[in-house]
Amino acid sequence: MNYDVCIIGSGAGASPVAYTLANAGAKVLVLEKGPWLTEKEFYKDELAISLRDAYNPNLADEQHVIEDQYENEQGELFWQGEATSESGSTFWNGTVVGGSSNFMSGYFHRLKPVDFRLKSEFGEIKGANVADWPISYDELEPFYAMVDKHIGVSGKHVDHPFAEPHSTDFDYPPLAEHPVASWIDNTAKKTGVHAIPIPRAVLSQPAMGRRSCEYSGYCSNYGCSSGAKGSGRAALLNHAVAGGNCTIKPESKVYKIATDSEGEISGVLYYDRLNRKHKVSAKYYVVACQAIETSRLLLTSTGEKFPNGLANNNDQVGKNLIFSAGGTGQGDFIFANMSEQQVKELSRVGPFINRSLQDWYQINDKKFTGVTKNGKAKGGTIDFLFYQNPVARAYGTQRDEDDGLVWGEQLKLNMKKEFTTYKTLRFEVFNDWLPTDDCFVSLDDEITDRWGDAVAKVRVGYHDHDLQVGEYITAKGEEFLKAMGAVNVSSGVSGAPPPNLQAGGCRFGNNPKTSVLNKYCQAHEVDNLFVTDGSFMPTGGSVPYTYTIYANAFRVAEHIKQRWQASV
Repeated sequence: MNYDVCIIGSGAGASPVAYTLANAGAKVLVLEKGPWLTEKEFYKDELAISLRDAYNPNLADEQHVIEDQYENEQGELFWQGEATSESGSTFWNGTVVGGSSNFMSGYFHRLKPVDFRLKSEFGEIKGANVADWPISYDELEPFYAMVDKHIGVSGKHVDHPFAEPHSTDFDYPPLAEHPVASWIDNTAKKTGVHAIPIPRAVLSQPAMGRRSCEYSGYCSNYGCSSGAKGSGRAALLNHAVAGGNCTIKPESKVYKIATDSEGEISGVLYYDRLNRKHKVSAKYYVVACQAIETSRLLLTSTGEKFPNGLANNNDQVGKNLIFSAGGTGQGDFIFANMSEQQVKELSRVGPFINRSLQDWYQINDKKFTGVTKNGKAKGGTIDFLFYQNPVARAYGTQRDEDDGLVWGEQLKLNMKKEFTTYKTLRFEVFNDWLPTDDCFVSLDDEITDRWGDAVAKVRVGYHDHDLQVGEYITAKGEEFLKAMGAVNVSSGVSGAPPPNLQAGGCRFGNNPKTSVLNKYCQAHEVDNLFVTDGSFMPTGGSVPYTYTIYANAFRVAEHIKQRWQASV
């Protein structure tokens, strides 16, 4: 069967395209490698989520090769790869219909206007491939508002010195907040910084056939059993399918986008769940497999006109991969040092804290040791959170101070202390992961997946500036926790990439020599090929990516819709 639009992937980059085009009357096919799970399958099993990686492929069947940098005895640096089946690490984030949007925390910070002009605002940074975006914040802003409406973002826009422009307020009121949110607000007032309520992609009231948040405390990394979380599946694909114009084929692994002798796409080749081969064709093709896998698919899709991979004659596919730089911190609140009311408030389980600090989103501090332009540098965001779930909280109690394993009575005492004597408030820092020549996707020469296709080899080099910014922001987070009264305050910054925050690899831009896509995320070299996941981002900003991926996908969907309507 021929379709108007064939979409590979089904997450935050894919679902807005399917929703928009299907509602316009186009026949849409969505090919998703994983199963089609619903709220019934998203039960709150901590062991399945925390220890067994329930919603991702078995690494023996599908994996990646991760290249890290090492130093030999002579002090020489070299890169060496390790298969994730050996290391046990995973760069999968939800191989199901709706993709990783099913398992996000839903912290929905917008980018700020400065994020679209990183090179212009802060200048060149040696060793980094920083580029301005080919669009502005103003061009994307209406689509952030569209996300608020269709995904269901709960919150209230608050003006503060670092706020980005909003044309509308959020469509749903803020979620219930943990009492500690008021502690953060009070400390912010005392210390002269600005505590910002965080919008969340979680419904605070029933809407669009979905229930509201039930405050189970099981959110990050968990599928939502109420449908309140704004996953691409719950918010968009369910409605697209119900309208009759969208077909989803789960357990369909695309292994190649085929092209003819003229370089035109002739179809998409995929395996079904019984490993039977199929081919499907369409007028428009959209790839949205998350950054690493999108690059892998294009690189494996060779043809007469594209010997190095589809849309890769300028050797840009897979280049300038980015993650999110930053770090984490924590501080303990000891019950013995607190009032009964404070302990009661601190011990509450369920509601989110929903507070962040962005006072250092731009750094203007002579003490900052990183690269600056006129004394200024791009900074980051601090988000506050608890580990609410018992297994997550108990992790670590099985070891003593010397990292030895304990059991029996000592383990009981450790766990009792963890749950009855204090609670740990944590923060996460997000700052830019600068694109460099040492962070990219290629194909491994030896390792294949269970279908015999080359797996992605990912080099994960980082820029020292990323760590310098992260260290500056985490120090601010530590100071804030101490001002709140926390003890045992600590933090850490790492150059290791967070696998759930992937972007780049197919950056958009005006120059085909340095980018894969144009401003509409259309491949420079293939007229009817679009990439709509986070791959398009030349820089990532200092916030999680999902909100921006959704907004950009809605923007690109409108462009494809106009082209399709003009051709009908």
